[in-house]
Amino acid sequence: MTNSIAENPAHEIVDVKTTDCCIVGGGPAGAMLALLLARQGIPVMLLEAHKDFDRDFRGDTIHPSVMEIMAELGLSDRLLQLHHTKIRQLRLQTAENSATLADFSHLKTNYPYITMLPQVKFLEFITQEAQKYPSFQLVMGANVQELIIEDGVVEGVRYRGGGGWHEIRSKLTVGADGRHSKLRQLGGFESVETSPPMDVLWFRLPRQPEDAEGGMGRIAKGHILVMLDRSEEWQLAYVIPKGGYQQLRAAGLEELKKSVVAVVPELDDRIFNLHDWSQVAFLSVESSRVKRWYRPGLLLIGDAAHVMSPVGGVGINYAIQDAVVTANAIAKPLKNQNLQIQDLAKVQRQRELPTRIIQGFQTLIQKQIFTRILTSDQTFQPPAFLRLPILRDIPARLIGLGVFPVHVQS
Repeated sequence: MTNSIAENPAHEIVDVKTTDCCIVGGGPAGAMLALLLARQGIPVMLLEAHKDFDRDFRGDTIHPSVMEIMAELGLSDRLLQLHHTKIRQLRLQTAENSATLADFSHLKTNYPYITMLPQVKFLEFITQEAQKYPSFQLVMGANVQELIIEDGVVEGVRYRGGGGWHEIRSKLTVGADGRHSKLRQLGGFESVETSPPMDVLWFRLPRQPEDAEGGMGRIAKGHILVMLDRSEEWQLAYVIPKGGYQQLRAAGLEELKKSVVAVVPELDDRIFNLHDWSQVAFLSVESSRVKRWYRPGLLLIGDAAHVMSPVGGVGINYAIQDAVVTANAIAKPLKNQNLQIQDLAKVQRQRELPTRIIQGFQTLIQKQIFTRILTSDQTFQPPAFLRLPILRDIPARLIGLGVFPVHVQS
């Protein structure tokens, strides 16, 4: 029996196109998967809901794991020609002491650092590379609204944009449309959710030449401020208790500014640059994963399959690893016209354990560090695992390289 969405569309379709793989979402996972498939001559269409890639406060941290993938593609040198900064350590600092959360210089990699590169530049770079291949198509402003489902199999999508409704028929549809995934909702996927004990306010302040370099967490009693070096600016994450945003807004922007300066006094000479709430982005921190990443004709990857906490900045990197594993699993079956549901299951089989491990690590950091700081007036003492040499390199390994290495198969 044919699904009613496909059988009786409630709107006039402007055009119908076909492709082997339709990817919904032009973020890191979707863009990378599109590039990897296009390089192998597989017809692929990438749909992005927005008209450009420029969004504030998206993940800008490219970890050694992704740089190794870029090297395998022969793109790392050119990527590093784009303006970027490097973070070699993540540190926690109070007025009394400091601790290193992760030191990437110990990793066995050609890229022992986090590359801070605006995500808009990274996505433009990846999609420009993909456009060199005739099998790649990019459609911006494509707002996907419906799945086409026939006999229980997803056969494509319908989207609004560019003069009306459009239909894409595809052998495989991939949902890479982020933490608020429309395809996750349309596909009826069930999620397992946790409740991280914090939310985050993002904003930027000027960075002075004499400021310290890299990334650090600054801690005062009951307050946490994460500082990421973006060359001329600090990208700042002010961590607040879960559900505390409305109370903070009610107290007013001046109270927020006073709290920031209390944590990092040297920002006193530039905090005046923060003069309106419109400069502050609120992130409700979530952590979840769907129980099953696929159904016939449809696969979820990246944040669509597993929403990551911002702890460690791993989201973009695990999403790109998902894309590599997906390309490895589906490229040959798509070429041979015999894609099976077990090929989709293979992706989850390879990526679910690393996802569970890193989400468990994030939960540990949130409970052992962030919760203790946010709920206590006591002076912060680094947890034991940050002080023991035998355990010291584990956070850098998990954050920088991931649980298992992922490689591009030619």
